[in-house]
Amino acid sequence: MLISQLTMPEFEAAMAKTETVVIPFGSVEEHGPHLPLSTDTMHAQEVAARLAKRCPMLVAAPVHYGICRSTREHPGTISISGDALRTLALDLGREFYRQGCRRLILLTGHAGGTHVAALIEAGERLLVELPDLKIAVVNILQLLREVLVQYPGLVHTPGDSHAGEVETAIMLAARPELVSGKAPAEWPRFPKFVLVRRKRKFWPGGVWGDPTQANAEQGEQILNLEVQFLLELLNTMNNMED
Repeated sequence: MLISQLTMPEFEAAMAKTETVVIPFGSVEEHGPHLPLSTDTMHAQEVAARLAKRCPMLVAAPVHYGICRSTREHPGTISISGDALRTLALDLGREFYRQGCRRLILLTGHAGGTHVAALIEAGERLLVELPDLKIAVVNILQLLREVLVQYPGLVHTPGDSHAGEVETAIMLAARPELVSGKAPAEWPRFPKFVLVRRKRKFWPGGVWGDPTQANAEQGEQILNLEVQFLLELLNTMNNMED
């Protein structure tokens, strides 16, 4: 059930039936010349909504903004600070706990390292603060890697990542009306270990992979496999002892 579409009585009734809440996190960030700025948010929302059709749980309204480091210079990227993201995740976790949530999944469609680290830090603090809360922080890129271990032929582009084959396929399956063709293959050329000011110089098009390899059927398969892995995660959380 999508919390944003529930009335107050419907929310109260839903919380009486389940203690599980998924909060989708995303970003407003460039995704090449062919994908919408909210691709990460839409990805997380789509997976969470499909998951909610398979098991009793609530899907929170998404958090649309995140920490975007390597794409800061690209048009359309709107980043927030680590402090802001940690505070937001903490406050949301506390509020859902107050409403009866005891199993919380922070599901992020944005996989930037500093972004994910901020969510993990918030999750660890919630664990200490709320002793009977079970919490998971799921980075969809890591989830995809788990999928590809079992289905290695599903993605054709080695090292595919941001706005590449996978994300293009997912958007072709979930929101095809928002996909503007397919961008050419590209990979960033950042120097190792060195932080650079002119980030777009080393990554002009904002694509990491080969979008031309993507198709909607592939995206549908990826989405369904991601949901299956999350179902297994929920089963693990339900059976864990404190």
